[in-house]
Amino acid sequence: MPLFKDYLRCGYYPFGDDEQFDIELGQVITRTLEVDIPQFAGMTAATGRKLKRLMAIVSTLAPFKPNMTSLGSQIQVSRNNVEDYLLYMEKAGMVAQLRTNAGGLGALGKTEKVYLDNTNILYNLSEGSEDIGNVRETFFFNQMRVGHKVTASKISDFEIDGLTFEVGGKNKGQNQIAEAKRGYVVKDDIEFSYGNVIALWALGLMY
Repeated sequence: MPLFKDYLRCGYYPFGDDEQFDIELGQVITRTLEVDIPQFAGMTAATGRKLKRLMAIVSTLAPFKPNMTSLGSQIQVSRNNVEDYLLYMEKAGMVAQLRTNAGGLGALGKTEKVYLDNTNILYNLSEGSEDIGNVRETFFFNQMRVGHKVTASKISDFEIDGLTFEVGGKNKGQNQIAEAKRGYVVKDDIEFSYGNVIALWALGLMY
């Protein structure tokens, strides 16, 4: 369990053992937003600074249901630009968008929530004010989407291939998955899985 806590803070990147990990990760985030994405997308340096402002806003709110118009007004761009920016940030590994399980023309689904991509970024940007519930959900989404299509659940936190998942601490109950055909509670701070209860750390073995 202590090793899992360390992973959440500094285990996602190959330079996690470096003494100045926090500084190095901060530099990676800044370069990605101000240099890499603008160069890839043909953006100006001013747009790169807007990406960084958007990232700062996301880091204080995530996970949150995005209001593109409101976000656009905060960084002084149109709502369409915000959607593009979030998509670029998602492709660059800065954020992750949890979408609804839509089909047909809306195969990508509507964005239900925006998360930071991984818990290392979350801890780096939160500066000690991180919410543990946010940490748990971010880890679950980050690990499970590697091999599965993870979508928003209408009754709980996440849905994968018809399975419903509720993520929480060791005292999390079964109420929110009571109506699910196949529901699971993913708990932090437990060592072993049992029944329909899955230890959160074990999801790190998915790939």
